Amino acid sequence: MRLSDQEITSQAAIEAIIEEAKFCRLGLVDGDQPYVVPLLFGYQDKTLYFHCALEGRKIDIIKKNPKVCFEVDVSTKLIGAEEACSWDLKYKSVIGFGKAYLVEDLDEKKKGFRILMAHYSSKTYHIPDKDIEESGIIRMDIEEMTGKHSET
Repeated sequence: MRLSDQEITSQAAIEAIIEEAKFCRLGLVDGDQPYVVPLLFGYQDKTLYFHCALEGRKIDIIKKNPKVCFEVDVSTKLIGAEEACSWDLKYKSVIGFGKAYLVEDLDEKKKGFRILMAHYSSKTYHIPDKDIEESGIIRMDIEEMTGKHSET
């Protein structure tokens, strides 16, 4: 990282940012073209879970190339200034790399849904197996991630 004083090295602090984030941007490689989508997500044990349709561009790309990256950010604040080059952005962010897979196993899909819903609500939901079977879950196994912050 170019600015080492902005690096977040604590795993707990990185995970706290992920837990605070409301959505995640998933980056994929479609041939020679980048493709980024914002998604709802859940996180547990260096694994991200995303809800998705069972078919579509995301799924097609992942089947061809499972290498992905993600980005989440929190505490963002735009800081205006009189001089154009003096504007700034305050934030905390996490970027990570790994591999993504469409989950096929019903029990693993249930696990993914539980983790995803726990990210947004303390309520326990019952989701009928039929609904789970008709929905998609992408699991991203995180291989590395880094945190960065710009103090307010």
